[in-house]
Amino acid sequence: MHWSLSALPSPPFVEVGVRSLSGLLWTLLLLFLWHCYRVGSDLPLKAGARRARTCAGSSHRGPFVSMETEEDGQRGRGYLAPVLGRALFPAPAPAEARRLYAALQEYAKRYSWVGMGRIHKGLRDQVQLDEHAAIQKPHLFFLPDVPSVPFFPRDAHRHDIEVLEANFPVILDEFKSVYQRGIDPKQGWTCPGAKGLAAFALYSGGVCAAANCRACPRTYRTLLSLRTFISSNSLGSAGFWLLGPGAALGTSYGPTNARLRCHLGLQTPPLCELVVGGEPQCWSEGHCLLLDDSFLHTVSHKGPADAGPRVILSVDLWHPNVAAAERQALDFMFSPEL
Repeated sequence: MHWSLSALPSPPFVEVGVRSLSGLLWTLLLLFLWHCYRVGSDLPLKAGARRARTCAGSSHRGPFVSMETEEDGQRGRGYLAPVLGRALFPAPAPAEARRLYAALQEYAKRYSWVGMGRIHKGLRDQVQLDEHAAIQKPHLFFLPDVPSVPFFPRDAHRHDIEVLEANFPVILDEFKSVYQRGIDPKQGWTCPGAKGLAAFALYSGGVCAAANCRACPRTYRTLLSLRTFISSNSLGSAGFWLLGPGAALGTSYGPTNARLRCHLGLQTPPLCELVVGGEPQCWSEGHCLLLDDSFLHTVSHKGPADAGPRVILSVDLWHPNVAAAERQALDFMFSPEL
């Protein structure tokens, strides 16, 4: 027997469902046309008008200048990223900040803006930072969003701390050998200015003091074995620091919070104190202190005259929260050759 679908009765709700579906489709079509009309009526601004509106909206923050060249603007592309490269830079910024910003742009031109957000923000915010009193105020470069405390635990740089402490005996012997030759500029010593303070630099501002390193070859090799030693830019230094009895260093800030300063105690008489961010600490022979000297800090030796000098090996290490790409960029920006 042959069955035909036309012979089957249609349920009464099918027709109603078709009409309802047709009405829904018309409603969606009208909503879509209305949306297209609204979007089309809000035409995008031209690039020049958009920049003008940005400048007008930022007028309450003071005058700004663009670090992008006119040639780059005419090309409409170039190496600058849309967000970072075309951001405006504070006009009141000092010459050093402008130089660093230009160096950052040059780095991005050669490599990439990827990972440069915090450095870019830090350069822009440095002007406002310098204008306010604070317990932490690096005078050269502040890296935002970096965990900051006056003293860091050993785990922040466990490998490098253990290397330094393991080599304490040979480092102390080499210090004694250069100290016995006399504190004389002809012997590689410098006196930074404070009475009772002397330094024997192995690295100064990212530059190796070759003659001094030859006088302390095992200490030099120890420095090279560290994983996070800042050896290629002007933010990093290493050397012996001597503070005589009765001497003190006034309150000061370090240049940046992108580094930590490691002190290996070599000779630590009583009544020697380091205060960082209001927290006092004392050195201990053969052990390291890890501190952020971008906090307000003071150093004093209140021991008797016969106590002898306090002596440390000071080594600058990268802050553990500075990424590899940021370290590379900072090496470029703070290159001793720039």
